[in-house]
Amino acid sequence: MEKVEVRPKLSKQISRPRRRQVLQIYKEIPQMAFTLLSLGSFVTMIVLWYALCLLEIVDPIFLPTPHRVLLELVYQLSTEAYWEHIGISVFRVSSGFLLACILAIPIGIFAGTFKIGEAFIEPPMEFIRYMPAVAFIPLIMVWAGIGEPAKILLIFIGTFFQLVLMVAAITRQVSVDLLQAAFTLGASRLQAIETVLIPAIKPNLMNTLRMTLGWAWTYLIVAELVAVNSGLGYAIMKAQRFMNTDEIFVGIIVIGLLGLLSDRIFAYCNRRFFPWV
Repeated sequence: MEKVEVRPKLSKQISRPRRRQVLQIYKEIPQMAFTLLSLGSFVTMIVLWYALCLLEIVDPIFLPTPHRVLLELVYQLSTEAYWEHIGISVFRVSSGFLLACILAIPIGIFAGTFKIGEAFIEPPMEFIRYMPAVAFIPLIMVWAGIGEPAKILLIFIGTFFQLVLMVAAITRQVSVDLLQAAFTLGASRLQAIETVLIPAIKPNLMNTLRMTLGWAWTYLIVAELVAVNSGLGYAIMKAQRFMNTDEIFVGIIVIGLLGLLSDRIFAYCNRRFFPWV
């Protein structure tokens, strides 16, 4: 009997579109594509801005065109007075943020390492962090007057309590097995904290500081609203009194650029010092 070869019936294959690399979850994309998309987002914002101006959806008095703002930006940056505003604002943000870091990081590590620290520190931190920093302005003026310490103190209050809780959270993420291995090798409690715990949290700590610095820039404007005659917040409020909206936009853009610059510095340091993350 002749053997009949039976071949499996091929089902009709349905062609499916190949998934693009950029749409895969958590998938890296080429650096060039990332850069172009980043630039494209800014271009899109400017195009929408121009469209609103050309269609006159918003009164031109309140929404100047991008090229007017650009000309005003070039003019302001060509004056020595505006650079003084930038310098004093950078000083206030840096001072308040640095003071918050000096106090919040060790307190957060203590709260995240020991349960007694968590029980004693975190409940009041959780309570106070929901209080708006703006509400402290009358008390700050009583405590520190209306000089530079008052501005720095407001930025400190706006970042300190959140930073303590965030540092405590990343400290608790360190694997207990790493600490147990250190104890097995004969490390003391302090040595385990110094050689295992603190190095383990450094990459996440850098990202935490990067985010917290953004809050410090946010509170800058609030800090420069009361009894000041310098700073970017003062320049914005002065322009508002005279309805110079293009100058208001300049102040907002300069603050955004300074914040972006500081953010990129933190991102570079993170890649430079912790390339394995």
